[in-house]
Amino acid sequence: MEAVRIGLCGVGTVGQAVFAVLERNASEITRRAGRGIDVSVVGMRHDRDDFDPAPVRVERDVLAVARDPDVDILVELIGGVTTARELVLTAIAEGKHVVTANKALIAEYGNEIFAAAHEHGVNVAFEAAVAGGIPLIKALREGLAANRINWLAGIINGTSNYVLSEMRVADREFADVLAEAQRLGYAEADPTFDVDGIDAAHKLTILASIAFGVPLQFAAAYTEGIGHITREDIAYADELGYRIKPLALTRRTEQGIELRVHPTLVPARQLLANVDGVMNAVLVHSDTVGPTLFYGPGAGGGPTASSVVADLLDVVRGITAHPNQRVPHLAFQPDALSDVPFLPMSEVSSAYYLRIFAQDRPGVLARVATLLSEQKISIEALIQKEQAIREIDEEAWVPIIILTHRVKEAHMERALHAIESLDETRGRVMRIRVESLDAGL
Repeated sequence: MEAVRIGLCGVGTVGQAVFAVLERNASEITRRAGRGIDVSVVGMRHDRDDFDPAPVRVERDVLAVARDPDVDILVELIGGVTTARELVLTAIAEGKHVVTANKALIAEYGNEIFAAAHEHGVNVAFEAAVAGGIPLIKALREGLAANRINWLAGIINGTSNYVLSEMRVADREFADVLAEAQRLGYAEADPTFDVDGIDAAHKLTILASIAFGVPLQFAAAYTEGIGHITREDIAYADELGYRIKPLALTRRTEQGIELRVHPTLVPARQLLANVDGVMNAVLVHSDTVGPTLFYGPGAGGGPTASSVVADLLDVVRGITAHPNQRVPHLAFQPDALSDVPFLPMSEVSSAYYLRIFAQDRPGVLARVATLLSEQKISIEALIQKEQAIREIDEEAWVPIIILTHRVKEAHMERALHAIESLDETRGRVMRIRVESLDAGL
């Protein structure tokens, strides 16, 4: 049987790793796929000192690769969304299957891309778009297909996890650790997508659609970064038995679907709380199997290339199958996707960690408690840090640390506005959400 011909567009860290894996493991891949997988053309706009694809043909125009009659499967690894979207849609229109690691492309344009693929009878595979080398999408889409997914929560951005882990272990400030992460190559020169939660929101959007059978809705994701977290908050969380983690969480409720990314206090006993450094982990809770945990490297050339090549194998195995016999892109048949609404953050319920800077005088704590009570917010734990007294304008000020029970976000917003308006408090109240993630792990 003739080999399947690949057009590889994008030869950065991941693209080079994919090229190397296909070459190094060619025999094993052929045995698994039942036929060879050959790179017939590489799309790269400029020569690179660190990569020479010879004797494979090089094409400077990546769109020409999408139209090349000698290409059966297009592998898109160029990143971004503008050119990548045009490249993928062109390949689909030409009747080519597509493999991509581009989470932003899938999260923002996946509905359009999958509709085009369905129309033209081709497959779009995107395992590498979420959690690098962890086969999470395949597990959700196929391994857990008998289950009704209740919720999933995870650490799906290694940069943010590294920063918070190092802040805790080394008792360092955010800016110092982020600069170190950039020096070590764990963070980009512009780390905004990572530390502001956008990268994780792209990935969570994809996971939520597969878990619940709903169209991709990146615009519905609530995102909050980690830049405001201080080492004091991390220390207070430790004292209360929690770790602060960059959590991505989606949950099915009677009112709709929660879709949110934000720093979160997680009980220190939980496995997720002990995932440190650049590693990723996702906890999935479903009705039949219960909790399952997926852990591994979420980025890097080798792990991501592993998922890209696994996708290639899946596409090759099903290349002769009727489109209706392939696994649906979002796990559910296209005409069976649900229109369940996504909840605005104001309607989401959570417990909270609050740090309030207040005057050290009788009655202040009682006033704060009254304002919380007016919004039906009950206190679970409280610490007043006498050793942290500061003198400001001849007044003593101290941080008050409060853990609350679960309450709707809208109620907490009203309470915080009232607390911040008190003469006896200073500045913004630090608010971090708390999730117990009770799943027996």
